[in-house]
Amino acid sequence: MNDWTTSHDRVLAQRNAEGWMFLIEAARDLRTTGAVAPSGKALARALTDPVRAQAPRPLAVLEAGAGTGAVTRTLIPELPRASRLDIVEANPRFAARLRHLVTTHPDLAARPAQVNVHQTYVEQLDSDQRYDVIVSGLPLTNFTPLQVERIMARYMELLHPGGTLTYFAYLGTRKARALTASRAEARRHAAVDEIMAAYQRTYATGRWTVWANVPPAYVWHLQRPLVSTEKTDQPEPQTDWARR
Repeated sequence: MNDWTTSHDRVLAQRNAEGWMFLIEAARDLRTTGAVAPSGKALARALTDPVRAQAPRPLAVLEAGAGTGAVTRTLIPELPRASRLDIVEANPRFAARLRHLVTTHPDLAARPAQVNVHQTYVEQLDSDQRYDVIVSGLPLTNFTPLQVERIMARYMELLHPGGTLTYFAYLGTRKARALTASRAEARRHAAVDEIMAAYQRTYATGRWTVWANVPPAYVWHLQRPLVSTEKTDQPEPQTDWARR
């Protein structure tokens, strides 16, 4: 057995273990896990494109909702030297796995970077740091409209002017939910769609379709303006849903 075979087998075993872990956490709480499988390589690459686009200068990067680290493993080798990466994950079991990933990843030993894992919700992240890129893996369509408003407002607050937020949304979820959701759930999902559409109209710089993922997904890039005005700083909140 050669080194390549040993390494290849180790990677396959790791992916299988992560797949099972993701399924277990989804069974515990699908609403906050958001999927039954980690993001694939093509989706992870699309989400991390803004980091490659801004290299080689040192960057401050935030990854929110990192899960088992599928996107994190793509992100770490792309970090320019002297960059900072903050990883936010509320699930304690996922956070423990991410800490292990950070302490054992060979790229972090070879290329110094400041990497920290925070077990918290991103809207509760206690930090004055501002970021060049935010990579979001949070299942926004699973949250209440008020939660989505708070998360998106915090993202925009955490970005440097000119910084990029990148996130994904699965294709076909609206039609699937329309067939199975209750009336109240359908209203909640529609309200979240309205909030996200407002942010897209205000800040979007591009949208890409990643077919090589299960399920396929859209990847959105949103950019905080270089100069903010009071009128256009953030979309108007959905006050009707905020009262419910």
